Parts: sequence; C-alpha cells; structure tokens
Amino acid sequence: MITSDNILSAQERIAPFIRRTPVLSAMQMRDGSGLEGRVTLKLELLQAAGSFKARGAMNRLKTLPPERLGHGLVTASGGNHGLAIARTAHVAGVAAKIFLPSNVAPDKVAKLKGWNASIELVGSVWDEANEAALAFSAETGATYVHPFSDPIVVAGQGTLGLEILDDMPDVDTILVAIGGGGLIAGLSTAVKARRPHVRVIGIEPVGSPTLRACLDTKRLVTLDTVSTRVPTMACRRTDEAILQTVIRHVDDIVLVTDDEMQAAARWLWFEFGIAADLSGAASIAALRAEKVPRSANDHVCALICGAGTDGMA
Repeated sequence: MITSDNILSAQERIAPFIRRTPVLSAMQMRDGSGLEGRVTLKLELLQAAGSFKARGAMNRLKTLPPERLGHGLVTASGGNHGLAIARTAHVAGVAAKIFLPSNVAPDKVAKLKGWNASIELVGSVWDEANEAALAFSAETGATYVHPFSDPIVVAGQGTLGLEILDDMPDVDTILVAIGGGGLIAGLSTAVKARRPHVRVIGIEPVGSPTLRACLDTKRLVTLDTVSTRVPTMACRRTDEAILQTVIRHVDDIVLVTDDEMQAAARWLWFEFGIAADLSGAASIAALRAEKVPRSANDHVCALICGAGTDGMA
C-alpha cells in the first residue's frame, strides 16, 4: 500500500502544518493497575483538531492540485477524521462537508460547527455515512477524502510511527486503536522498516472486531453487525490493502469492551487530567484489562490518539 519512503516524504511535507505531540511517563498514579513497569503515553490527542487524523488529512491536501479544491472537501467520519478534514479545509480556505453516523459524540459535532463545517447525520455506522459522502462528491464535485483506504492519507498517519521511535528509542511495544485500520497500517509500516523487533499491537472494540475477524478467517470480511458505541472505532469492512499491510506488520490485535474503554477514559482524566475519547483510551483499556502480554522489562507506548469528553462525565 505504502513504503517507508512514502512516509518519510509525508513527514517532510506536513511538518509545518501539524504539531509534534508530547510524551508523558505513566508515573505517580493512585491506581496503576496494569501499568506496572515502563509505560509512556504518546499524547496525540494534543494534535491539531484533536487526533492523529490531522496528519493524513494534511498530507492529502498538500498532494492535491489546486484545481481539485474548487468545490471543497467531503468525507464520512465517526468524528475525528471529520474534524481533521474540517481543519484542513480551513487551512486551504475551502468548504468542508462531513457526513456522520447518528451516534457521533455531541462534543465532536460542536467542534465541527466551530470549524464552520457543514455536517449531516446519516445512518447508524460509518459505512452508511460513507455512502452518502460518496454520493455528495459525485453530485457536487467536492473532493472526497477517505479516512483509511487512501494511501496518501495512510502515509500521513505513518509519520506518527516515526515520531514515536524518535521519542522512545528503546520502545518495545506500541499499542494502537483501530477503526478502519489506516493508522495501524501506516504506523506499523514506519515502525517495522526502522525497528522490526518492536511489537505493534492493535486494539479493536468487541462490538466491531473488523480486522480481528479478517485475521481469524485469513480474508477480507464484512461484519454482519456493529454494536460498539464508539463511532470512531466502528467499521463493518476495511480495505484489502490495509488488511495485507496488517498481516505483514502487525503482531496481534486484541479486543476490549466499550465499558473497559469508558473506565480507561475516566482513569486518564482522574490520574492525569487527560481528556481522551474512547478510542484515545483504548490502549489504556487494553493494559488495565491485562489484554497485552508483556514482560516486566518491556517499554510500552500507549498511544492516546484522540481527544474527547468521554472520561469527564
């Protein structure tokens, strides 16, 4: 799908337009259950627009010819990709149209309005919203930006892997939340090219085990139902190129419940004052639920990939 050279090019291309997000050692906690040993939080929720999605969206913008922007940008999103596209459209000075499933978090809708994006709720899962986004693009000429199957977007997401390796030269394991799979495809490509011994472990909701189901059956599958309440991690079907990248580069995919992610988001808010959405708390959920086998000496990077108010209630 992409190469490490694609990711290096993306890193140079987008550097002036994104933030280098900080890291934080998991220390001085009231309740550190599951986080014993060395755990470092990569605070990508502090990225522009609130998630790693800004990387891929900006890489796509900077590779588009100017004439493609006349009718604006359009996408479908569970929230975070939509915010990244809205912010990218703002940078470009063009309109943004975002299609969302009905269970999108209210705080993300409010932020989208703050970016002056036009929004429309369609269906109950991302796949249904995506059909509407594609129809809108065909009708209006707006440039459609796919959240995970676009190689240029995936290369942009992969720059996060390079940044983690620079931040944590001795990292052993990186935990990555999965929706459609674009982030883990890009990140794992970057990581394995530079340090093949580093484990990359994906995390999916029990109610949307898209890539886990593909790996179990060794083929691309479409889930019959999606029951998770986490719209940023809900996807009935991934992409064949994403699947093949995951097969090559991802060491394992573990499942967590929505309640485990909710508890992890509350834990992050209580312990660190970090306002993560449920996808952003997925790595912590996997650790606290002891879903990730690791030795006492492992240095684990828990990627906090998205901002939200889920842990503040």
